[in-house]
Amino acid sequence: MAPIRNRIAELQDEIAAWRRDFHANPELLFDVHRTAGIVAGKLEEFGCDEVTKGIGGTGVVAVIEGRGPGRTIGLRADMDALPITEATGVPHASTAPGVMHACGHDGHTAMLLGAARYLSETRNFDGRIVLIFQPAEEGGGGGREMCEDGLMTRWGIEEVYGMHNWPGVPLGTFAIRAGPFFAATDQFEIEVVGKGAHAAKPHEGVDPVVAASHLVLAIQSIASRHADPVEQLVVSVTAIESFSKAFNVIPPRVSLRGTVRTMSREMRALARERLDEICAHVPAAFGARADVTHLDGYPVMANHPGETVFAAEAATAVSGDCAEAPLVMGGEDFAYMLEERPGAYILLGNGDTAPVHHPEYEFDDAAIPMGVSWWVEVAERRLGRQ
Repeated sequence: MAPIRNRIAELQDEIAAWRRDFHANPELLFDVHRTAGIVAGKLEEFGCDEVTKGIGGTGVVAVIEGRGPGRTIGLRADMDALPITEATGVPHASTAPGVMHACGHDGHTAMLLGAARYLSETRNFDGRIVLIFQPAEEGGGGGREMCEDGLMTRWGIEEVYGMHNWPGVPLGTFAIRAGPFFAATDQFEIEVVGKGAHAAKPHEGVDPVVAASHLVLAIQSIASRHADPVEQLVVSVTAIESFSKAFNVIPPRVSLRGTVRTMSREMRALARERLDEICAHVPAAFGARADVTHLDGYPVMANHPGETVFAAEAATAVSGDCAEAPLVMGGEDFAYMLEERPGAYILLGNGDTAPVHHPEYEFDDAAIPMGVSWWVEVAERRLGRQ
């Protein structure tokens, strides 16, 4: 374990101030114009060799050239917030009604900016660093949009690394795993169509509520009876809505919504196939029909083996250890970048705080020096001077 570099320690309060400003002014999905503008301005102020805005919509990309030729690596942070009403009570709480940084992207952005400042000043590496500030991680697929906008090829990125804070992991420590790490996160919508009737005369209609109820139970068999028990698969129906609000009306239609989370392409395909078959046959037994629509979400995020080892070594140099992280059934659109280039994604402990996506969640500024140090360690180790 190496001590926190003096310059990074000196920058902590300033980085925390940036983070709290982002926190007080959260923005959703691709509508991160204020955040992206501040990020681009600071990168120019730090003396980055190139700063480009508008990649993948509102993404920002900057380049820091080293002292000699070498490989090119990408370092990525996300910028967007969530549609959640904040309940932290902190002085820098969100000023945007119904929007808050409930996942710590304010901390991610601020820490990568801190690393950018340090690396711009020292340039103790060969090759070049590409800093990636991404919009729309929270469901918008900003990582995919940046890749489709030529992120990897335009800047010649050979490897890419990402980081996420994680409540429940000791503050300032790290955890990572090779291979599948975060799940594919697909969604589905089902409309069950019957025939409306008065509740006093159910025999004159076809009750879609009864058909939908049996459909929900049958869907649970996908994970419990059709998937190998050692595989990871979660299928959840999360909403049932009727097209009638009356107590005495059997509605003509009922809609269902839900999510499928998997860790492999095989399980992803199995879940879709079984969902289609169940929707085709179960409602038919009651005289109803079910139309299912599949909504593809983020793919499985899988760390590359060699880069995972390297990322863990950098983390160990910073904090003294790097634990093996558990599988996470949540999604992460850094998956798109790891599909295009080798790389790794690591978790930084946020301590005993509320979980992410919770109205009382707050990024712990005490984690800033460790996060910045990991970015710097990755850059200088991977691009060490020859």
